[in-house]
Amino acid sequence: MSLLVKICGLRDKRHVAVAMDAGAGALGFVFAESSRQIAPRTARTVSDIVPRSVKRVAVMRHPSSDEWRAVLEQFEPDVLQTDAEDFDYLEVPDSVACWPVYREGGAHPNGTGTYLYEGPNSGQGETVNWSTAAEIAQHGQMILAGGLCPKNVAGAVQAVRPFGVDVSSGVESTPGEKDPELIREFIAAALAAEKVL
Repeated sequence: MSLLVKICGLRDKRHVAVAMDAGAGALGFVFAESSRQIAPRTARTVSDIVPRSVKRVAVMRHPSSDEWRAVLEQFEPDVLQTDAEDFDYLEVPDSVACWPVYREGGAHPNGTGTYLYEGPNSGQGETVNWSTAAEIAQHGQMILAGGLCPKNVAGAVQAVRPFGVDVSSGVESTPGEKDPELIREFIAAALAAEKVL
């Protein structure tokens, strides 16, 4: 199975197109408070060029039921990504996949599904301990996040052997502003690293 590459924090249709053309398998749209935050209806417009083969991910953090319902109705995501404990109270229809987020130093995943593993604070460029991540990656389908960029993603893929990798700040020229060339470089480096495993 090929490595899943997720580009997160997209707010512009041009960057969505660049990510898809370069081989991204998932695109993240941030609805949590952040420099990358986007309104659900805007995200739907920005992502209307995305084919079914590419996952459109609603990225949230501790949303209220009303906030989640608005995203569900206005954006219609393929995936909900939020902290693992949030799924205890959110109603997620069967048509939406759940990607719980587990953070370094916290609880570990115990299932076989897809999940994210990252540092304590999303989108801050904090790299996790790759040795610890490699042990956790033996369970389920880990998407490794946190501090990844075009220069280190190959090393991360080789050290951790995750199901996927996720980047946001590592492909930005300034906070919240994606750089098309860095998006291309990141995806190329990640996919090339997987081929030599």
